[in-house]
Amino acid sequence: RSFQSVHSRMLSGPSVTSQLVSLLTRDRLPLPLNMSVAVGCFLYFAFGSNLLKERLQLANPSAEFRTTGRLKDYKLNFGLWERQADNAWHGGVATIEPTPGAEVWGVVWTMSNDNLSSLDNQEGVNKGKYSPLEVSVETDEGPMLCRTYRMNNFHACPPSPQYKQVVCSGAEQNGLPVEYLKILEAVQTNNYTGPSVPALVKQSLPRSERSASFPEPRHGDTD
Repeated sequence: RSFQSVHSRMLSGPSVTSQLVSLLTRDRLPLPLNMSVAVGCFLYFAFGSNLLKERLQLANPSAEFRTTGRLKDYKLNFGLWERQADNAWHGGVATIEPTPGAEVWGVVWTMSNDNLSSLDNQEGVNKGKYSPLEVSVETDEGPMLCRTYRMNNFHACPPSPQYKQVVCSGAEQNGLPVEYLKILEAVQTNNYTGPSVPALVKQSLPRSERSASFPEPRHGDTD
């Protein structure tokens, strides 16, 4: 049906938006991007360590699970923003790279605008490590316009086993597709054996996956 026909059927009342959502849903028309996002909130698409709720909520307590989804024409990669960059994960961290035909699965989180600056700080935006961008993520609820982050000056570097562990745990926690979990589990690491991973994240992992000791997180210990 045309938008004009939908519009002509709308009734006057206190909530025009809710009427439009009802009509579009009933007539199986696609919902506009982000129509259902609450005022004062934004959607964030996570694909790395922020897949794990406990890791994301360390600095961003407003984060609430919305749904899972896939980002088409991008691939997941691991690296650093400088060839010899030092970080608390002791290895490469996740980013996305434009790649026709590829896809990245992740979690869409609803977050308060109050946590926009803390999320940017976590991703090292002010230090030039990552840049924010808006992407359209395919979900069971339809396409959603989300904020996400892409690494600047990418240099390929394998992740530490501990970082990979957090990514895989977050993917499993939120029910990402089994085939995608297998892809994550097959990622090669740098075999780092020292301490890593924030202590509060450690507590959220199964006991069998916890390492002996972990430092507290620092701002800029990116995705």
